[in-house]
This record gives sequence, C-alpha cells and structure tokens, in this order.
Amino acid sequence: MEKTRQEKDSIGPMDIPADAYYGIQTARASENFTITRQHIHREYIISMAKVKKACAMTNKEVGVLDAKVADAIISASDEIIAGKLHEEFITDAIQGGAGTSFNFNANEVIANRAIELLGGKKGEYSLVHANDHVNCGQSTNDANPSAARITVVVLLERAIGELKRLKKALATKADEFDTVIKMGRTHLQDAVPIRLGQEFRAYSDVIGRDIERFTLAQKEMSVINLGGTAIGTGLNADINYLKKVVPNTAKVTGLALTQNPNLIDGTANGDGYTYVSGVVKTCAVNLSKMCNDMRLMSSGPRCGLWEINLPPRQHGSTIMPGKVNPVIPEVVSQAAFQIIGNDMTVTMAAEAAQFQINVFGPVLFHNLFQSIDVLANAVTTLIDNCLVDITANVEHCKDYVENSVGIITALNPFIGYDKSSALAKEAIKTFKPVRELLLRDKVLSEQEIDRILDIRAMTEPGGISQ
Repeated sequence: MEKTRQEKDSIGPMDIPADAYYGIQTARASENFTITRQHIHREYIISMAKVKKACAMTNKEVGVLDAKVADAIISASDEIIAGKLHEEFITDAIQGGAGTSFNFNANEVIANRAIELLGGKKGEYSLVHANDHVNCGQSTNDANPSAARITVVVLLERAIGELKRLKKALATKADEFDTVIKMGRTHLQDAVPIRLGQEFRAYSDVIGRDIERFTLAQKEMSVINLGGTAIGTGLNADINYLKKVVPNTAKVTGLALTQNPNLIDGTANGDGYTYVSGVVKTCAVNLSKMCNDMRLMSSGPRCGLWEINLPPRQHGSTIMPGKVNPVIPEVVSQAAFQIIGNDMTVTMAAEAAQFQINVFGPVLFHNLFQSIDVLANAVTTLIDNCLVDITANVEHCKDYVENSVGIITALNPFIGYDKSSALAKEAIKTFKPVRELLLRDKVLSEQEIDRILDIRAMTEPGGISQ
C-alpha cells in the first residue's frame, strides 16, 4: 500500500500520499475537478512561482515574514521556476472557485518544499504554512490574475518572434515573385492584373500590423493587480508591501510590470483579456485568409488555378494515388477556428463576472493561453513546412492574364465603358483574345494597343500613360 500522511482542514481529515508536495486542498480539488483532464499550463506554473517569490521577498523586506522562512519560500519558488516539481501541480485547468485550487496547489507545494529545506518533513506546516506564510499578503484574486498576465506577456513574446519570422519570409517571397504577373480576382471572378509579389507583400504588411497589435497587447497585460488581495482594497497586506510588491515582481520576472493605479478596477474587470484575445483572433483570421488564398492559388494541378506550387508534405489520399493536399494551409485555418472559438469563451467568461472578481478566470486563462500557443505553433509550421518552399508557375500565370477579359478595364479611359463592355461580352462569348478584337475593329492603332495592354504597367498606379 502507498504510504500516506494525514492532513486536516475545516472540512475534515484526508490521507495524502506521503511523498506528495501538494496538500489537502489540492487533493480535494483534484477529486472535485476532472473537467479537461489537462493540468495547468507550464508557463502559468512558472509565473505563479515568480509571483510567490516576489511576495516572499517583499514580505521579508518589510519585516512581515521571518527571514529564514522567506528565504526557504524563495528557494522553493526558484526550483519551480527552474522546471522542478511541476508534476506536483495536479489541479485541472478548468476549476471552480476562481482558481483558488491552483493558488492552494502553488502554496502547498512551495510550503512543503520550503519545509524540507528547513530540515522538516512534508506536512509540518508549523515551519512553513501554505496560507500564513506562502500566501502572506495575497489572495487568489490578485495572485492568480497577476501570474496569468505575466504568462500572457511571455507567451505573446514567443508568438511575436514567430510572426516576425513570418513577416520576413513573406517579404522574401514578395521580392522573389515581383516579376510574376498574374490575374487579380474579385468575387472569385477575373479582375485586373496584379503581381504575385504584390500579393505576398500585402500578406507581409498585414502581419506587420498584427505584430504591432501583439506588442500593444503585451503592454496591456503588463499592468497587474498584485497587492489588491481579495477585492482590490489591499486588506491584510502591509502598506509598505503593497507599494513594493509589483516592483519586486518586475525584478523577478524581468518584465516592465506596473501596478494598476486602481486595484479594485484591476481585480473586478476583465476587459484586458478580451482585448488581447481579440488581437490574437484578428491575427488568426488574417492567417486563415492568407491560407485560403494559397489553397486556391495552388488548386489543381490540372483542373484548378495552379498559379503556385505548395511543397508536397505527405500523401493526400488513401484511395487516390499521387494526390497531394494543401495540408499546411488547412491546419493553419483549423488553428484559426480553434482560436475564434476560444475568443468566444474568453468573451463570455469576462462578461459573466459579478461585482469585485471574475470567478471564471480558470476557463478564461486556459483558453487564452491555448490561443496564443496554437497561433505561434501554426505560424511555425506555416513558415517551415510551406511558405519558404512555395514556387510560382510563371508562364501559366502569364497565360491567364493575356487570355483574360479583365485587361479590358485598361481600355476604359481610351474608348469608354460602353465600348469596353461590348468588347468584353464578345470576348467572353467567342473566346477570342481582346487584342485580336481590337485589331479587327481598328478601334486603336497597334502601337496604342501595345501601350495600353502592357500587363506590367497595369500593376502600378500611373503605369499606363494617357
């Protein structure tokens, strides 16, 4: 039989595995919440340990905590920050109680490791108490959101790095494809000529705007409510602790964190999370739109547009030999769908808060973390497994343009809309090239036709001289 130790709380006694660093409150939560069967995000655990370390440093500095106890808490927190003891965080990612179970889990693990560092045995809370010492000057309602915001800042940093790589890769392709003339399309119908490089430049620019939005989102998340305790009034927090805890957290994390000037606002309102989730969703929509274009441009290879070639990554069918599918753009769009759904969850969780706290923080944080991770991962595979190896079917693109009716648009300023429309109608009906019809009817001289129907000139403002 597994060795156990008995712990007690106001509900009653409970046997805990003797080697476990978590305690009774974590064990109760583990029994109560088996919702996702996923544990807390690794980066969230690290962020919480950083918060606990900063709080212990501050409580020691202002004389609230005994130095030996504080130092033991700091050392235990450092071990978690370094990646140790993560298996001891066993609470479900989605839990009732506004995340109190996760806060208990962190307090108990840190307390029991600190007890060991002081020479005691797990469960000897007279040496280091999970609530009185590790949680000193805190509440779930300021520790959890502060750790969550720190987590978002860190996750966004990785996403920004991948988006910068994507922007650069798109810009490289824009340069590579700058001479490739193809048909532009609106409503999935032929429009006017465009260069493939211009399309990729537009993709690069929209990702640039996403990067700017992500950077602003990091700033939004860098304002934390630590020190507000239960509802933002700072009850049970030493006044000097309250002033110093966020600067110390900034030192521990290496982030430009500031304290919300209105801790009641910072504790009660979740608009920052909905803003960040919306930013991530916007980027996901941009990525999916781009991938939709790529799938259409690569459609074929015989019966589609076949303007570009996506690198073949795997067999596309168990029944159709030789079939290769655009699996990377497809998976990026699916990632976008997941993020869009998560955004709705974040929105509803923020909206459902009442009065001074949001009890739905766990599902909000879980979905927001997942969205940022999924987006960063999708961008990584889009770059490395698709974008860098895309090639253009140059002559095929050119043939589309030269046989298109869309180039008639360039004739409007010279022969008028009505004559141009009649020519377009005949060209569509007879499948005859526009140039042939113009020469037949002697509407313009051959030199004028060559100048006006210069397809490269059509892709630049003022390219065709009057």
